[in-house]
Amino acid sequence: MQPRDLSDHVAYEAGRGIEEVARELGRDPSEFVKLASNENPHGPSPAATVAIREHASSMSSYPKAAHTDLVAAIADRWNVEDEQVWLANGGDGAIDYLHRATLEPDDAVLVPTPGFAYYGMSSRFHHGEVDEYSIDRTDEFEQTADTVLEAYDGERVIWLTSPHNPSGSTMALTEIEALAAETDEETLVVVDEAYGEFAETESAVTLIQGQDGFDARDDVAVLRTFSKVYGLAGVRLGYAVVPEEWASAYTRVNTPFAAGELACRAGLAAMGDTEHVERTVETARTSREAMREGIDAHVWPSEGNFVLVDVDDAAAVAGELQERGVIVRDCTSFGLPGCIRITCGTDEETERAIEATNAVLADLEVDAEAEVPDR
Repeated sequence: MQPRDLSDHVAYEAGRGIEEVARELGRDPSEFVKLASNENPHGPSPAATVAIREHASSMSSYPKAAHTDLVAAIADRWNVEDEQVWLANGGDGAIDYLHRATLEPDDAVLVPTPGFAYYGMSSRFHHGEVDEYSIDRTDEFEQTADTVLEAYDGERVIWLTSPHNPSGSTMALTEIEALAAETDEETLVVVDEAYGEFAETESAVTLIQGQDGFDARDDVAVLRTFSKVYGLAGVRLGYAVVPEEWASAYTRVNTPFAAGELACRAGLAAMGDTEHVERTVETARTSREAMREGIDAHVWPSEGNFVLVDVDDAAAVAGELQERGVIVRDCTSFGLPGCIRITCGTDEETERAIEATNAVLADLEVDAEAEVPDR
């Protein structure tokens, strides 16, 4: 007995953790700072931590009330109906739900490259095909409707990422609307806004609502997560906001109690912790600007809680930084072997990352010059 043929499936490569790296190098974990996975440098919302403690004794019960309360709070946040909020076990769970609701066998999705690998992984899990459109570094990772339409061939779902991971670029609402208008009636445009709170652009939920001069659309959905700005990556909590016409599909595609009791309670508390959110956003904006100004290499403008740095040899630079106690993301797995991604940290962490990156780049340049033979 064997599993089905998974040869076309590519494993997701997560950023390396401190414990993993410290164990591999035989060093104390306290020597390292992790700036590889776009996590919140301030940790979880303190209010969420309190909520988890207070509700720990209710873990034996299914989270029906907590689920309902969180959905209502999210719906109120976005001025939509409760039924338009599809709560999930992380943003990746919401990706699965949208694919369950749309994909027939052999339907295709259109995904960005570079981009989040799970879009394609989830499509294949649901027996869908995967096509790609390019977000080109030579164009500063600009995202436009035309860029996507050049590759579009009637796919059932189009995935946009705004802010884009790993570049940090965003896509204007006018471009998203133009894309939705130019694609087939049965094509769903999904905007992944996992990093949306860090951006100064308006959410694509506006297109679903039909506000600010836009007509309401039934072919756009938005993805959000509690992992980033709220600091709840460890409890796995995310959601999709869908058009009203899609609302009834949720009960047919979701897993029973799509998010756990403690996750829902933590999410509800974190949504009310505006101080933590504001502090996190301000830290990210300060950090990414400091890295743009301070790193001795090209750093692309970013609207996320990270920056992308052009270093020529990502594996070498990431490896050397790791030796110096700074864990960053080698973007080779994104198809960018000349780039590293650095998460925005605290002021101290950011300063350390800048100094270490500049030192590594200088040392590698010296080494390269030393290898050039005399003529």
